[in-house]
Parts: sequence; structure tokens; C-alpha cells
Amino acid sequence: METRHSADKIRYRTMSNQELRDSFVVDNLFTPDTVPLTYSDIDRGVIGSAVPVKSSLTIPMHKDLASDYFCQRREVGVINIGGDGSVLVDGKSYAMTKLDSLYIGRGVKEIEFFSEDAADPAKFYFVSYPAHTAYPTVHVPMDKSNIINLGSAETANKRTIYQPLRPGIIESCQLVMGFTMLAEGSVWNTFPPHTHQRRSEYYMYFDMPEDGRVFHFMGQADNMRHLLLSEGQAALSPIWSMHCGAGTSAYTFIWSMGGENQEFDDMDHIDRATIG
Repeated sequence: METRHSADKIRYRTMSNQELRDSFVVDNLFTPDTVPLTYSDIDRGVIGSAVPVKSSLTIPMHKDLASDYFCQRREVGVINIGGDGSVLVDGKSYAMTKLDSLYIGRGVKEIEFFSEDAADPAKFYFVSYPAHTAYPTVHVPMDKSNIINLGSAETANKRTIYQPLRPGIIESCQLVMGFTMLAEGSVWNTFPPHTHQRRSEYYMYFDMPEDGRVFHFMGQADNMRHLLLSEGQAALSPIWSMHCGAGTSAYTFIWSMGGENQEFDDMDHIDRATIG
């Protein structure tokens, strides 16, 4: 398990592109038959993936978590971005087609990932945060999400937001998680950019061409920096950093948030005239 220590809002200004990536980019996800984990000091979140091909996979334990099993003091959100699969949670199997979501509560001891077809394996992406109590495991199919249509073709940001793991659909301690799909011809997400002081956010980009890229913008209004991301890479966004992105074509991204507030409208928009 890798550990990422994020830079603060002063030090990031003088960092090289590689130093920014070392602090804020997760680029080891979706390797078949492995379960890479990245522990971030941003709200103590853990990002991981599981692509079971030769056999099923479980989340490995690491001494850094100081627990007997992964969910002893944690909750987990899972979204499948690949072929059909399933997740076994303490003996109960949940079928997961593409873009199905699963909330796993604190106290679960057994989590095992399966693919239906090794030639088209499931690709499970998961995010975990510390949890103070136990809530039930809940499977949320894509069409049972809270769905919001935003943007327009004229501003190149026509998009559909799916909110499967959110209050009103599941109960969680701090995790909220979902995904945003951009329409063909649209490339911008979340513009104008914003911050939210009461929660951090992770963005994971996918469903883009092999040579596609997303410019993920971070930092403060008077010193905006960018991270260049490709398929299956994630950006870590601390509470002080704005976040938005533009791609070379349409794409989809999974957003996940952890912190003390689960209200989606709790954000501080940045005046685009001040960005430089």
C-alpha cells in the first residue's frame, strides 16, 4: 500500500510537474489480478481497484491500517467500470454490471471480487474512509441513482450526474460517491471550479480513448496548476484546492467525497474572472 502525503497550499506553488503528480495523482489502478491500495493523508482515504481475471480477489491487509480486517473501522464504496462481475460481502453475493455501485458498511469481514468472464473482466474501483458506526451494505444499480442533467452543448459541458451513494439512497458515515458522464462533444466538467472546506474529493477518469487525456486543474484562484491524466488515473483534491477539468474528448469520471458534510450544495464557487 502506497502512502501519499499531500502538499499544502503554499508548497504546491513551487512544485515541479512530477512533484505534483507524486503528491496528487494515483496512477497504479486496474492492474489485472492485483489489488493496489493508496492511502492518502487527505481525510485518511484509501483508493483501490480489483480486476479479477485468473481468480477472485480480496482486499489485502496492511499493518499501516492497524486493524484485523479492512472494514473493522472503515466503510467502502465500490463502482464497477468493466464487464459483469459480483462482490461477495460476508457470504452474500451482489451482482455488479457496469456502473453499478455498492456501499459496504463498517464491520464487514469478508469482501471478495469476481468476474463473470475473464475475457471481459469486471473492473472494480473502490474508495474507503474511516467510519464511526455500522450501516447496512446496499447495492445500487445505475438506474436507481439520483440523476441530474446539467450543462449545454454550447458551453461544451453537457453532462449527466449519477448519485448512487448519497443520503436518501444509502446511509453512510461520511462517504458520498457517484459518477458524471459527459455527452459527445462536451469536454468540461464542474466549471466554474469550486472548493468545499468541509470535505475532500477524489476524481478518477475513465471511458476515454487510449490517447485521450484530461487536464485536471487544481490549486488556488491566483495560482492554478494542472495534472495531466489518462484512462484509469485519479486526482486527489484537498479541501483548499479548486477542482475542474477539460478533456481532449468526452469521458466519464467517478467522484468520491469524505468529510464532515454530505450536502452537495455545500461548495464555494470561484469567480472565473479571478482565475489566473
